[in-house]
Amino acid sequence: MKKSWVIPDIHGCKKTLQALVENQIKPDKFDVLYFLGDFIDRGPDSKGVLDYLMGLEAKEYQIHYLKGNHEDYCIKAWEEDRQKKHFLGMRRKTKIQKVWETHGGKETLESFGVQYASEIPEAYINWMQKGRYYIELEQHILVHAGLNFNLDDPLTDTNAMLWTREFRVVPEKIRNKKVIHGHVPVDLEFMYHVMQSKSYHFIDLDNGVYMENRAGYGNLVAYELNSHEQRIQTNIDN
Repeated sequence: MKKSWVIPDIHGCKKTLQALVENQIKPDKFDVLYFLGDFIDRGPDSKGVLDYLMGLEAKEYQIHYLKGNHEDYCIKAWEEDRQKKHFLGMRRKTKIQKVWETHGGKETLESFGVQYASEIPEAYINWMQKGRYYIELEQHILVHAGLNFNLDDPLTDTNAMLWTREFRVVPEKIRNKKVIHGHVPVDLEFMYHVMQSKSYHFIDLDNGVYMENRAGYGNLVAYELNSHEQRIQTNIDN
């Protein structure tokens, strides 16, 4: 029986991702890998993460992925930098790039060996742009951050899918499916509690892989949708 693994925020931790996939999940080409976005920023090798995922696609593994708010930052910084006109040959960073850099974009630029967002090769931007806002499955809805249940149809608010930090699931608005998301780091104890309880209508899989100096955090998690298995990979990048 094929397995369907969900992996949340990777944040530039390529070695950790590779160890999780190749040493723990060990997928074959019948298995499905769902990634919840935030591939880049904070960690040391955002370019390596993108190269690795694009490489899995090229090898015809079944990869489905979402766009996270960090990809959204990067794409907007890239687009704005490309449109910016330079005065007398002087080049300055755009406002959005400066903001992005304070949220981990600086490490992403360093991984590409560039100073300005528009110097990131377009192939990487195109790949990130193809990330979906959500994926609806038979029993689950996968989203990066969460959904806006103040609306009659929560699946119409793409900004909430990238950015929301708090939401309360209204099951009847999403056909009684469970929301699986990342974006806001939670400790392993809380995560296990939610996974094992039938009273929750969501699972937050983000354990803050880049937060390795904080107790209960610093791991990359994979969750199998059918068997409810978990795989935990401690950060080995930093």
